[in-house]
Amino acid sequence: MFKNLFKKNQSNADENSFILPLEGRLLPIEEVPDPVFSQKMMGDGAAIDPTNGTLISPVNGTVINVFPTKHAISLSDNNGREILIHVGLDTVTLKGEGFTSFVSDGQKVKQGEKLMEIDFEAIKDKVPSVITPIIFTNLKENEKVVIEDNQIKIV
Repeated sequence: MFKNLFKKNQSNADENSFILPLEGRLLPIEEVPDPVFSQKMMGDGAAIDPTNGTLISPVNGTVINVFPTKHAISLSDNNGREILIHVGLDTVTLKGEGFTSFVSDGQKVKQGEKLMEIDFEAIKDKVPSVITPIIFTNLKENEKVVIEDNQIKIV
């Protein structure tokens, strides 16, 4: 059956559970208006069209990297699954404007812990899209991401 799933902002923090890192409308990865993400060049996943700027940890785990421009963060859950959260598209060009990070590389985080604040109002007119891909960069060969009941599931 389903091995893991993103639960919509529930605080059920067992080692195989995920929650959505941003509030908003959940989209299939194929709908991201950037071929690097929509064609799964970095891995399978989904995306969120955000309605609020508080980015929380979807898992219990470790921050692998907060990109210097703060437009993306990579995490590893306690089982070793790696997750890249890329806030918006072409947001690297903002050089950190509109982003406030609350974590650093190597930091342990708990599911639901605030990672970052994003001022989407300030950045939305400066980038092609604020749609935020959530990419699983090290899924096993037989695993894939599906959206079901407004949740991200790995099957």
